[in-house]
Parts: sequence; structure tokens; C-alpha cells
Amino acid sequence: MIRLLGDCIVSPLGFSSRENFNAVKSGQSSIREEDGAVSRIDRSLLSRCFNSTGAISGDYTPLEQAMICAAFHAVKQSGIDASSPRTIFIISTTKGNVELLGETVHPYGPQRIYLWHTARLVSDFFNNPNKPFVVSNACISGSCAQITAKRLMERRLYDYAVVVGGDMLSEFIVSGFQSFQSLSPVRCRPFDAGRKGLNLGEAGAAMVYGRHEENDHMPGLYLTAGAIRNDANHISGPSRTGEGLYLALEEVLEQTGRDSLAFINAHGTATLYNDQMEAVSLSRSGLLAIPVNSLKAYLGHTLGAAGVVESILSLMALNEGIVLPSLGYEIHGVTENINVITQCIPTTGNRFLKMLSGFGGCNAVLLFEKKV
Repeated sequence: MIRLLGDCIVSPLGFSSRENFNAVKSGQSSIREEDGAVSRIDRSLLSRCFNSTGAISGDYTPLEQAMICAAFHAVKQSGIDASSPRTIFIISTTKGNVELLGETVHPYGPQRIYLWHTARLVSDFFNNPNKPFVVSNACISGSCAQITAKRLMERRLYDYAVVVGGDMLSEFIVSGFQSFQSLSPVRCRPFDAGRKGLNLGEAGAAMVYGRHEENDHMPGLYLTAGAIRNDANHISGPSRTGEGLYLALEEVLEQTGRDSLAFINAHGTATLYNDQMEAVSLSRSGLLAIPVNSLKAYLGHTLGAAGVVESILSLMALNEGIVLPSLGYEIHGVTENINVITQCIPTTGNRFLKMLSGFGGCNAVLLFEKKV
């Protein structure tokens, strides 16, 4: 397991993890139907936040600003030396600066479109000497990046990892999801009978992890286990039997057991087949009684940042002993009787599961734990 040392979320709901958590806890949503039912970060506020790091916002794209700003505050909170060769940066994104492909003239240079270049810009900001890792595996990228951090530190290759996730919206991204007819014209309603699809959102988020010795019983929040499985069902459609997600769930539960689960933070995109697939997977794994929530109706689907953003918010809920409600859910809309939570409730559990699924049949499950 690895220990969380610092974190930060940059989103339309705020420019810190605490601001975002308080907004979600109070039921606020950044999805604006008048703007096309998406969640966008105010660029002027983002520039102001970024300039506070000592850099010049005009030298960086909005995505780079969001990622660096989140990493800057997470690193500051953790107290680690981000320039140390014992620290590795792991970048999670699905599209990077893809919007630059549609701009014939821009001030950033031709290499700015490459994900490796984005990763290098982030790590270079902190004068880190290592070649950063890039994880780009559809919507499970944020979870894959955390699993990568865990594996690298358990092999003692690094003492610290800075996991940074981010994606911003562009015409390319929005039109792509429109081609699948998966976007909702109104705020999404995960697991509800009236769900019409997902909302897209923007965010940058960072988590700083430290290597943990098994005989060290230090209190804190930990990533205990993780698994990735692919069912290769379809380029965009999830498996009807939830095979890949079920196998990932079983792998994690086999490692950790099923006791003391406070809740399950689902992917919960509010698309017809994703929500149904997740419900089937939970049923097959015998987890119908565990409280379930989705955070997509608060911030939208933040793509490469989703696994990082939603892990942070869920960890903060676990630390406070609560389960965050699933906004927008009213009438049960999946075949399996999963326990969707609609109000903030207390919990005595000290662990939770985080699930993500994505195009190409990819699925990931993380298990987090609070030690006291």
C-alpha cells in the first residue's frame, strides 16, 4: 500500500480539494444547462490561480495551467522534494492539448500536441530530473496512474509519486461524444430511470503518494489495492455481463477481503449501458448491500482527471466518516437492486472501492483505506 501525503483539485467548483469537497457536500453542481450541460473552468480564474505559482499563464495552455496548479498545491501540502530523483511524476490524460490540432496558428509550438511533451512540461516545472510516465487509457487513466505509482514504489524504484490528472473540453472532444449519442442535454442522473446520458467536465487534480512499509502503522489514508481488467467487448460499448469490471472487483476483494466497506464510488456516467453494467458487476460480486454513489452530476465526466478527482473527494468523505450522495437519482433505473445513496449519511467503515470503466472494454478498481 502507499500513503496519501497531499492532494488538490482544480475545477469549476473551486481551486482546492477542500473547496470542491464542501461544494459537493452541500449539493452544488458546476454543470450549466445553459452552456450545453457541460462543466467548464473559468479561464480568468484559472490564470489567476496559476500565476500564484510564480509562473506566467500565457506560456502554458489551460490544461497545463490546471495540472501544474493542482500539482503545485498538492506538493506544497505534502512537503516532499519534487525535484528529487526519488520522486516520479505520472501524468493521466485522455486527450492532452488536442484542441491545438484545429488551430493553424498558436504560440505554443508543434510539440505541444504530444502527451509526452505535456508530461515533461509538468515535471520540468518542478525541476524533476526523471522521465515522467504518461498514462492514457480512456476513462480509467486516473486509476491506472495511481496503480502505476503503487507498483513503482512497491518495487522501491521511487519514494514518492506525484499523480496528476487533467483534461479540458474542446470541439473535438464534445463532437466525439456527440457521435456516440451519449451526451445529455440536462444535468446527468446516474442510475436513474430517466437518465439521458453523460455531461462532460474540466478539471486538473493531483495526488502525492509516499512509499509505505508494511510494518509501519502510521495513521492516514492509503491506496491498498488496485486491479485493471479488459473484457474486449466493443470499442465503445461496455460488456452486458460486466465481465471486465467483475474480474477487477474480484481481484481486489480477493487481496483485501470484504469487511468494513463504507461505500462504493461508481463510475456512474448516467449512460444507459454503463450504469447497467456496473449494477450487474456489483450484483455478481455480492455487493448489493454496500452504499453506492456517483459524483458525475456534480462535476461532469472529467475524463483523464476523473479517477484522481473522484478518489480525492471519496477519500475526504471517508476521512470525515460520511458517504456523499449521488445527485440526480430518484427512480431506480437498473435491473439490479444496488444501494444508491441520495442523502449524506454517516459510516463507520474504514475502506471504499473506486470503480472506473472506459472505451475499449477497460475497467479498473481501487481500494482505499483509512488507518487510525
